[in-house]
Amino acid sequence: MMNMKEAGMVLEGGGTRGVFTSGVLDYLMEQEVYFPYVIGVSAGSCNAVDYVSRQPYRTKDCMIPEGKENSYFNLRNAVKTHSLFDMEMVFDRYPNEIYPFDYDTYFQSDMQCELVVTNCSTGKAEYLKETADRQRLMDICRASSSIPLASPMVKLGSHYYLDGGIADSIPIIRSLKTGHKKNVIVLTRNKGYRKKPIQKSKKFYVAAYSKYPNLIRSICNRAIIYNKTLTYIEKWEREGKVFVIRPQVPVVSRTETNQENLTAFYQHGYDEMKAQFEKMMEFMHK
Repeated sequence: MMNMKEAGMVLEGGGTRGVFTSGVLDYLMEQEVYFPYVIGVSAGSCNAVDYVSRQPYRTKDCMIPEGKENSYFNLRNAVKTHSLFDMEMVFDRYPNEIYPFDYDTYFQSDMQCELVVTNCSTGKAEYLKETADRQRLMDICRASSSIPLASPMVKLGSHYYLDGGIADSIPIIRSLKTGHKKNVIVLTRNKGYRKKPIQKSKKFYVAAYSKYPNLIRSICNRAIIYNKTLTYIEKWEREGKVFVIRPQVPVVSRTETNQENLTAFYQHGYDEMKAQFEKMMEFMHK
């Protein structure tokens, strides 16, 4: 592990676009490069925990499962579970049966890992850790990855949560505020991308979350905050204050199911990190 207390790794989400991040982290794990602090959002949370548990290729296996019986994307099941993705499969059967998660290594790690969730009552981001409870760790990952309208809320303690990307899609500010001045940011969108504000879909959010006005407000403001964060990141990147890894090819959709497309995007993440590795290490140590 790099002996740098100020080093941070920030992982954006993006559904199955997160397979790009898997490729990035798998190359780093092959080089045995582990940051002392990692923070992930949504699919970035799933990548983050597998990075801390030192399990290369696990996230790739989960995102590109072999066999329809292991698939987490099931439209017929969506009607019954009110979720576009089979969350029981991803956060129960995967870690405990199909693609075992190394809880022991995760909990024994001296790396700090924060997972971003959005509190449905306040509409604000919370940055959660778990260092002992297996079920709570997976519940936090599930909450962080629960896309509004596509997944039900997740209860943690006495509060309900949804996808961390609603309130803080790219938590670089959180990393800086917690004392990590040397940040590598893994994005899952191309350079120059900006999120469009919700318009026609707003009525669906208002109808679904009428009891959670702060959540609706955060959903409606998401594009503004996301785009502002990207503007900061691009400025800091030009100034040499952050190091950014992002796709250089057209990205897959957040619900991509084609295995060839996903495998190619994963490989692109791996190859991009390999190509940028020396520059990243120079950035980290200067």
